[in-house]
Amino acid sequence: MPQPAIGFIGFGEAGFTIANGLRGAGAADIHAYDIAWETADRGPLIRERAGRAGVTLLKSPAGLTGRVDILFSTVTSSSALEAAEQAAMFLTTGHIYADLNSVSPALKRQVGATVTRSGAKFVEVAVMAPVAPYGHAVPMLLGGPNAETFAAAMRPFGMHLDILAGDIGTAAAVKMCRSIVVKGLEALMCECVLGAGAYGAEAQVFASLQESFPGLDWRTLADYTMNRLVVHGERRAREMEEVAETLRAMGIDPIMAEATARRQDWSAKQDLKSRFAPEGPQTYAEVLRVLGS
Repeated sequence: MPQPAIGFIGFGEAGFTIANGLRGAGAADIHAYDIAWETADRGPLIRERAGRAGVTLLKSPAGLTGRVDILFSTVTSSSALEAAEQAAMFLTTGHIYADLNSVSPALKRQVGATVTRSGAKFVEVAVMAPVAPYGHAVPMLLGGPNAETFAAAMRPFGMHLDILAGDIGTAAAVKMCRSIVVKGLEALMCECVLGAGAYGAEAQVFASLQESFPGLDWRTLADYTMNRLVVHGERRAREMEEVAETLRAMGIDPIMAEATARRQDWSAKQDLKSRFAPEGPQTYAEVLRVLGS
């Protein structure tokens, strides 16, 4: 069976990291399209990453779909439907479209309907861990009637794919509920260190938390979660808005999800990301210094 040609719609951190892993695993034909690839702010990084991963950048969705068999949509959650609509005009029955974006079950179904109207095969994908440590082998849940076809094509490259029974949207619901805790913990740790740092009391706070919850290294967790909030605050805020929509659809008041979205958005509005290298701060103390300067 010949290798599939693989394409990425959106080539930010997730797209680059997965593509780079696939290239290392033997995928020989990888392409990408990103709406910002020629812009002054994001374009240089996108082009540098494409060169590093051996990925061919194309100038339009039409150019991308004409060169690939399998498409990975790795855009921001707020752009997931728009990306599908743009691609759908050029999709055929020979394409598989995998949506990896963190969106609500309802929006995932909208994306799926948009794709399938073109005749292409749609696969719901929920990415269940941070991409960076795992690369293309990050655990993923697949949903929909075409999940097995996608898995059969991509497992030879070492992808970690589990197929979830149920309708389109089930995998998204798993991801949304997980994010309540993961992104909520980031928001909680941010407020904790902001408050403790104002009094120089971090060591005492971490020691107390360590005594109550000895299974966690709280200082290391603070460093990690502050990095995530700074680097990905805007994207995470949009994801948490999708979480809130998911909960409302279930009749649940999304009190914590909305609060988490506000704290993640705070980081974006502070423009903290611009104060650090692309990989972000290594410790929470670096963020406190920047905020105090």
